Amino acid sequence: MEATLISQGTDLMLYGMGTVFTFLTVLVGITSLMSSVVNRLAPEDAEVISASTATVATQGSVEPRIVKAIQAALDQHRS
Repeated sequence: MEATLISQGTDLMLYGMGTVFTFLTVLVGITSLMSSVVNRLAPEDAEVISASTATVATQGSVEPRIVKAIQAALDQHRS
């Protein structure tokens, strides 16, 4: 009786650990695939920021000194 119980416990443990390992492996694979797809489809960050800064500066809704401060903060953050 005791050997059967230990055998069942071991089987259940291995099944559970296998399920978790398989799930995490699939999760990492899907996350890597999604990351590579987004990197191919999304434009570069520098182009987006420079375009948005130019748009804000031409609209005149934000003072130029604030735009410069934001740009300096972004440059400092990236370095």
